[in-house]
Amino acid sequence: MSTLLQRLGRASFRNRWVVVAVWVLVLAGVAAAVLVRGLSFDDRFTIPGSESQQALDRLTEVSPAAAGASAQVVFIAPDGSGVADPAYQQAIESTVQAMGQVADVGAVVDPFQSQAISLDGRAALANVQYTVNNTLLADDALEQLQEATTAASDAGLTVDVGGNAFQTTAVTVGPLEFVGVAVAVAVLAIALGSLLAAGMNLLTALVGVAVGLLGFLAIGSFTTLSSSAPTLALMIGLAVGIDYTLFILSRHRTQLAAGADPEQSAGRAVGTAGSAVVFAGLTVVVALAGLSVVGIPFLTVMGLGAAGTVLVAVAVALTLVPALMGFAGARLTPKPGSRTARLEAASASGGRSLGVRWAALVTRLPWLTALLVVAGLLVVALPTTKLELALPDNGTAAEGSSQRATYEAVAEYFGPGLNGPLVVLLDGVDAADGQAGAQAVAQAVGGTPGLLPGTSTGGLDDVLAAVPQQLGETTWLIQVIPESGPQDEATTRLVGDIRDLAPQLEQQTGGTIAVTGQTAVAIDVSSTLGAALVPFALVVVGLSVVLLLLVFRSVLVPVKAALGFLLSVVASFGAVVAVFQWGWLIDLFGVASAGPVVSLMPIILIAVLFGLAMDYEVFLVSRMREAYVHGASPREAVLEGMRHAARVVTAAALIMFSVFASFLTIDEPVVKSIAFGLAVGVLIDAFLVRMTLVPAVLVLMGRSAWWLPRWAEKVLPDLDVEGAKLDAPTRHGAHEAPEDGPREPAAAAGGRGRHEAPGD
Repeated sequence: MSTLLQRLGRASFRNRWVVVAVWVLVLAGVAAAVLVRGLSFDDRFTIPGSESQQALDRLTEVSPAAAGASAQVVFIAPDGSGVADPAYQQAIESTVQAMGQVADVGAVVDPFQSQAISLDGRAALANVQYTVNNTLLADDALEQLQEATTAASDAGLTVDVGGNAFQTTAVTVGPLEFVGVAVAVAVLAIALGSLLAAGMNLLTALVGVAVGLLGFLAIGSFTTLSSSAPTLALMIGLAVGIDYTLFILSRHRTQLAAGADPEQSAGRAVGTAGSAVVFAGLTVVVALAGLSVVGIPFLTVMGLGAAGTVLVAVAVALTLVPALMGFAGARLTPKPGSRTARLEAASASGGRSLGVRWAALVTRLPWLTALLVVAGLLVVALPTTKLELALPDNGTAAEGSSQRATYEAVAEYFGPGLNGPLVVLLDGVDAADGQAGAQAVAQAVGGTPGLLPGTSTGGLDDVLAAVPQQLGETTWLIQVIPESGPQDEATTRLVGDIRDLAPQLEQQTGGTIAVTGQTAVAIDVSSTLGAALVPFALVVVGLSVVLLLLVFRSVLVPVKAALGFLLSVVASFGAVVAVFQWGWLIDLFGVASAGPVVSLMPIILIAVLFGLAMDYEVFLVSRMREAYVHGASPREAVLEGMRHAARVVTAAALIMFSVFASFLTIDEPVVKSIAFGLAVGVLIDAFLVRMTLVPAVLVLMGRSAWWLPRWAEKVLPDLDVEGAKLDAPTRHGAHEAPEDGPREPAAAAGGRGRHEAPGD
């Protein structure tokens, strides 16, 4: 692989104008495709084939209006008065009439007719039913409904407008999200020691993100695309794009400082560091594409879109970066006497850099280092045992928003269950017995109202009310109001209880029964994601072991890498639970409210962090293995690897962290929780696991770390991620190898000293 990539790098260097022209045409093409197709997003979470989704589809067939979006309007009278006051009642009734005239509104339920008045008489609740679902509502639907409430507001009532019609996860990326890019530029300038190199790095990363993101949007216009998906693709594409280019550019400048010819250096940088970029990028792609096995369409699109953006980032690093190296020529060579030149000279002469001093410290008592790191990460991971998953609703909307205010007002005056009613669909009953059957279902689920408000006899626990409504000749809808909120565990148990009761009720009524509604769909999505979490993690870990076995040709190194990855993941989960679920430091991170963790976060975090962890593992440990096969002792090999790779990995991790952390300014819960988890995970994995725990464990293992059975050496393919073939002296020159030429044993390969190990 290294030979092929070297030739690709040199070809791109020589044909730089062609390479740039091709990328410009590709960028123009995807941009034109987006302009032609336009953009549309659907932020509904669904699982095709689930009971709740099938019932919702059936409900849409029978009564499109009943399956349409709905809104809630809460009227609150001032202290010391009530909504039954004649002036207030007249204003509310006028408002109800005005809301009925708003576009797409099918019906508005007058609170005085439905008796939707709070027990203290201060609040009234009007339900608005639209004839279309959320995706077909006009962009100004909320504004139109709010304008229709003017009469009530002018009368002195407080009016809050919300409900599921306005429950949205739409994401808007603003200028604050690019603060991470500014930090990345500063880190690049320091790490590379050149504004020209830093500018090249950022330019290529932005080109890759633009092509990948616009291509994703163009393809996504043919399918269902959530607004969170492009944001995730932007976040990941920007981070890996900067890092992959950094690895290759850093290697190139190191070789230029040693006197290499620019073209040969560009080819060699792509052949060595580029080989590791290909492997690292493929691990991210495979993990992200693996999200499709969960079977949830919006998650599949999100994973494939982000994976496509990473693929583009890899392609840019392997072609456009060496092309720009051709334009820069020898100007990328560190100037004599500069800080970068001194660092490169010190590294080449075996000087003790900061990375070496850190490695020496953590390997002095390796067992103590390993014990402290593992114990510390397990303590951070403890909150993971209390992880609860749910989808975001209006209770997690931004503080002060109309949706959030309405959600809180409904919960305060009418109970939290009205924020997440359940729908029991009774279908296929005999027309003559339909009403009796629906009443029987309502009775079994909700019981008979008691003498006191909020009490009932019989029925299921945690049910406030169950009200039947006929939709068609053989179809009835029973609306079930839980006593608990939509994200409460009690509501999840209630859905399970109704489903357990369904077979008995089906036998009694002769129809089919299914639980649906937005709350039930969200519960099913969270349940599916939670059930897929452990199997998906095991698949990802198993994949990492196999891939690293091929790369490092070692048994224990892949196992160690996988266990380190698991430590990083559970510690990141623990931090997310502490902040988002328990509410620790939520004001600092701008979290709207504490509650269950967004269901998408854990599985996406596993997929992305896996790829990033393998990035750092490859770039660090490949240097260590290179030194070991050239005769260094296990501890010397660790120090040698840290000497060459620690500075670049540190810069890469800081860039990743700054990019992910900048997305914490987005209010949308899905993006905020994922950005927080990734930012914490990158810091933990890069600095505690890869640059602290890994050196200590490798020293503890000694020579056994690099052991591989003889039969496996013969069976396993040699990927040559380290670029050893590039060092084999041939008639093509010291830096080239024929396509099918034999490879010398790594320990005997010529032209490479201990201090020239590849893999930045």
